[in-house]
Amino acid sequence: MNIIIPMAGMGKRMRPHTLTTPKPLVPIAGKPIVQRLVEDIVSTCNEKVDEIAFIISPAFGKEAEEHLIKVAASMGATGKVVYQKEALGTAHAILCASDSLKGNVFVAFADTLFKATFNIDVNKDAIVWTQKIDDPSAFGVVKLNANNEIEAFVEKPKDFVSDLAIIGVYYFKDGENLKKELQRLIDNDIKLKGEYQITDAMEHMLNNGIKFYTDQVDEWLDCGNKDATVYTNARVLEHKKDTEQLIHPSAKVENSSIIAPCYLGEGVVVKDSVIGPHVSIEAGAQVEGCHISNSIIREESIVKNAKLQNSLLGKNVTYIENNRDTKDVSLGDFSTLI
Repeated sequence: MNIIIPMAGMGKRMRPHTLTTPKPLVPIAGKPIVQRLVEDIVSTCNEKVDEIAFIISPAFGKEAEEHLIKVAASMGATGKVVYQKEALGTAHAILCASDSLKGNVFVAFADTLFKATFNIDVNKDAIVWTQKIDDPSAFGVVKLNANNEIEAFVEKPKDFVSDLAIIGVYYFKDGENLKKELQRLIDNDIKLKGEYQITDAMEHMLNNGIKFYTDQVDEWLDCGNKDATVYTNARVLEHKKDTEQLIHPSAKVENSSIIAPCYLGEGVVVKDSVIGPHVSIEAGAQVEGCHISNSIIREESIVKNAKLQNSLLGKNVTYIENNRDTKDVSLGDFSTLI
């Protein structure tokens, strides 16, 4: 099995946090979003994962590329980094990894995480993962027939068609056929709102006899903006509290209370504070005289005398507060607010 991870978007809704860190590399409970996504996918696969292809922007930089190769290696797979130089849609992004479109292929877009207990049935032609939602009008949805096979893909339906929203996670039994269908869109300039879309390729495959099925995830977690990312951090901490060591042995906690679940990274120092629940403090950060809940403090930041909730502070931030009112704060990397 090969895994394709399109992740070239610049994360504009997450600014300023994505000005210096690509969105898929923003940490959630101590691990980058994309790493958690890959780990979740591999845990669902009964098949050996041979390759993981990461489709990125050239602007991500060498350090990010090296980290992605290490993520793949940690899963026992060969990592490949390929570039999407223009934002030309989901189908175009996947096709950038054309050399990896062979055999069984799993595709997952790196702006979402999911909690699921399914196992991939590799004998099915194709699977589209979905989540039941109350208002499907802002999403692409699948319509099922009497045999629970997908009979149509509908983009942002104005009238109710289905409550099964497509979450951006797919399996294809025949990667070569997927590549052919994606290339057909490019060759014939088939676009929707100026972009080549995977749903157009799947619609053509469906009309030519490929059977599509759906499976549902238990929980669909978005990382599209600051608030969603902080919420996702809280949910991941809840999911992982019994299976991962969330407090690094080198973290120092002095005269403080840690309300679980929280993540404290390597070398973190917490003094005279109440931390938690649902707080991630990344490596090397220092927190003193604070009351922090439901927040992310990234590496090497210094936070003093603050009362924070629903906050995201970037790398190497210095935040010193004298007003003890509870605040919702969003500060990008290398910021100073005193």
